Amino acid sequence: PGRGLPWALVLLALRGAAGAAPSFVLLLADDLGFGDLGSYGHPSSATPSLDRMASRGLRFTNFYSSSPVCSPSRAALLTGRFQMRSGVYPGVFSPDSRGGLPLSEVTIAEVLKAEGYATAMVGKWHLGLGINGSFLPIHQGFDHFLGVPYSHDQGPCQNLTCFPPDIKCFGTCDQGVVPVPLLWNQSIVQQPVSFPDLVPLYNKFSRDFIADCARRGLPFLLYYASHHTHYPQFASQEYAGQSRRGPFGDALLEFDGSVGQLLEALQENGLANTTLVFFTSDNGPSTMRMARGGSSGLLKCGKGTTYEGGMREPAVAYWPGRIAPGVTHELASTLDILPTVAALAGAALPRVALDGYDLSPVLFGSGKVPFTVIQPQTRPAMV
Repeated sequence: PGRGLPWALVLLALRGAAGAAPSFVLLLADDLGFGDLGSYGHPSSATPSLDRMASRGLRFTNFYSSSPVCSPSRAALLTGRFQMRSGVYPGVFSPDSRGGLPLSEVTIAEVLKAEGYATAMVGKWHLGLGINGSFLPIHQGFDHFLGVPYSHDQGPCQNLTCFPPDIKCFGTCDQGVVPVPLLWNQSIVQQPVSFPDLVPLYNKFSRDFIADCARRGLPFLLYYASHHTHYPQFASQEYAGQSRRGPFGDALLEFDGSVGQLLEALQENGLANTTLVFFTSDNGPSTMRMARGGSSGLLKCGKGTTYEGGMREPAVAYWPGRIAPGVTHELASTLDILPTVAALAGAALPRVALDGYDLSPVLFGSGKVPFTVIQPQTRPAMV
């Protein structure tokens, strides 16, 4: 249906007369800037899958993260609440942090799990580890978790970068720091992580999860939080040296390849027309890394700042046959994802103060945000 139809009727049509629930794939890039994709104007990025999503879906030009750094922005995305409400602010969790996203906070996974959804998370968590893994995703509504509990640069070799086939590494190592682990739920399955082999593991798990849900007839939520394109970059054998943008471009190309595999899995399992795929980034690029940190395009500054370059992100809502292709200039943010997904799933909202809005009117209806932007008053002239 087109976006000119009454959005409330569209929601009913999406759920269908038999009450079939849609599935959801949330794709989150790491430190990807507003100007890093070909669909947002970058002249040399190779991102065919993301560009195809942008051309066939709804591309946002005014989409924002709630924070210019990753732990707070991820907390807000998963809860629909500003990070100050959960206390995940202003910095990020480290491997030795005792805290995490409070278990009292209701995540998007918990909202959907209450409606019978299968839920899984792949990739970077970075919302706390806790004692005996008490803050990990499986305690926040996710049935399965395959990934790294914090940022991949928080290991002993923080500036170490390796690329196959020769695996030339450079950087410095602190032997007193615990190597980065790969977790399955809350068990360590690899330590240290072999990053050139990591993304193929993620892709296989994701495809298997989608196929299993299709076989069992279960609606699902897959939260794919990539490590790309956070510094230091890495890539598997298939993507190393394949980009015109060097190591950053190789990492971005591998992320784009993951997106393509997920879209293929939906198509192969007959789920493409019943699944909303939403893509964005946690915060802006690390401009201090220059060519190794990404691009905010024409926006000022990047990660760690509240200028546009730090918080304004690329974003695409993709749902063939449901969301008409186009571009929207309406204001939206990661805070809106939980209320929107809950509305589409027919799920009850958490009984707490939310800071996001249901974007269904933008996706399916009038194309307008469901709130009024208050214009600042004009200041009196100085005498």
